[in-house]
Amino acid sequence: MPLDHYVTLGRSGLRVSPFALGAMTFGEDPGAAGCSVEESEKILHTYLDRGGNFIDTANFYTNGHSEKILGDFFRHSGNRDRVVLASKFFFNMHPGDPNGGGAGRTAIRRQLDETLRRLQTDHIDLYWMHNWDRNTPIEETMRALDDLVGSGKVGYIGFSNAPAWVTAQAQTMALLEGWTPLIALQVEYSLLARTVEGEIAPMARDMGLALVPWSPLKNGFLSGKYRRNVQVADSERTKFVGGPSENEFQVIDVVAGIADEFGVSAAAVSLAWLRQRAGTVVPIIGARKVEHLESNLDEVTLTEDHLKALDEVSRPELNYPAGLHGELRAMLQFAGATVDGEASGVYPPLLQSDVRY
Repeated sequence: MPLDHYVTLGRSGLRVSPFALGAMTFGEDPGAAGCSVEESEKILHTYLDRGGNFIDTANFYTNGHSEKILGDFFRHSGNRDRVVLASKFFFNMHPGDPNGGGAGRTAIRRQLDETLRRLQTDHIDLYWMHNWDRNTPIEETMRALDDLVGSGKVGYIGFSNAPAWVTAQAQTMALLEGWTPLIALQVEYSLLARTVEGEIAPMARDMGLALVPWSPLKNGFLSGKYRRNVQVADSERTKFVGGPSENEFQVIDVVAGIADEFGVSAAAVSLAWLRQRAGTVVPIIGARKVEHLESNLDEVTLTEDHLKALDEVSRPELNYPAGLHGELRAMLQFAGATVDGEASGVYPPLLQSDVRY
């Protein structure tokens, strides 16, 4: 599909492609299952030529090599300002230095300076907190990020892998204090990982925060290469995470059937399901080879029947009180109460899978 059908990211004026290109696989650091500089540049050219403009990396990906590859590429291509470049801070790149990582003011500034140096740029368009720092007050983190936005070194900010209550506290504080608010959340989300729907996804929708899912193909399990009784040879990730479980294969089977029906890749079906969730959802697609990227970009629009089949087979077990909320809504409806502005009393009980996030 073309990548120049841009969407605004959350409550912001930042326009990005419907898919972000993840650069976690750029570089050949041991244990990273990455690709060479040459292949990384081919992937970048392919993504940009299709109209893509949203590239995501992090300071510690391939031990900093990912950022360095991007920096060299955009310095030589000269089109840095046409790209929304995102990176992350948190992980300590300097073992033994207690302020080498985390989300404290000093650590954030040091990490940003190193990221800018590797990327060979004077600003980051979107800066993510990669993980929640339990040892730093959230107001310190938000104030430090606001300072960086004011300095021009950072354009927008977001959180990754943070609990819903921490995100809600940070966003509320930013709005009340007049600090820079969050515009997006980077989360694990796929047909094989839907627990985000318990707290984070409905919170994001209510607050106008975009969701930017990482691992939208769940370690490649939804890419189409994993089939029952088939030995997968072309998967570096399998060396680290193993293969799909029986429950995961049940989802993979349904995805494969829909992909065959459309004549597209299983990856395209899995990504289409994500993009057709409520709210703004911009999946991050990663690739070690150009053909991996291209297979992800097959264009498909799923019907309501397809969405229902995928929703049902992948229905997650959500933590309390998610299940209770569905039961109470059903009870209110059958009691003739008004729910969400509609007269009730004639609707069937709500299941978890009936609630779209």
